[in-house]
Amino acid sequence: MENAFWALLRERPYGKITVTDIVREAGVNRNSFYYHFSGLPELADATIMHAVESIPIMDHATTAENLRQEWQRTCIVAFNDPQMRKQFDHLALLAGPHSTIELTEALRDFIRLTLLGNFDMDYDHIDLSTRILLDFTAGGIVGVLRDWPNIEHRLSTNDLTNPDIATVAVNLRTALDSSEQHRPVQSLR
Repeated sequence: MENAFWALLRERPYGKITVTDIVREAGVNRNSFYYHFSGLPELADATIMHAVESIPIMDHATTAENLRQEWQRTCIVAFNDPQMRKQFDHLALLAGPHSTIELTEALRDFIRLTLLGNFDMDYDHIDLSTRILLDFTAGGIVGVLRDWPNIEHRLSTNDLTNPDIATVAVNLRTALDSSEQHRPVQSLR
């Protein structure tokens, strides 16, 4: 059903997609749909979450000295994997003309949650400067995805591993590490 969601979003605006369209495209019946989802918004959320979670991110265990190399490795792996390129195409649909404000916000939220989840952190327990950097980064990713159809064919690993872009990634990772170290210890009571 997730593949049906992507195929239909590529063809038409989200507001014109119905459960009937999804089940027809997926080749399942309505009961199967409603067994898994309460409605189209729940399918959309699950689909977005799975797509965002599949994108490789820098390993949490990477030492500060190796962050730039890890960023380069992550970019090269993602850029050269046809399945990852397909996921980027899917994510770009969420920032494209057939999307809605709600889908774009869900994309931004799942990007934030995925980045924070790698550090076992939540948005309400990070310091303000880390929150600003996280929001800036998530917004920037959504902006790049919005322009993805125009840049994907020109984009190279050299563009992704550019020192300025790497600095943003490294700074976010360092801020999350710092925020994690200063997180209050929770009581077991």
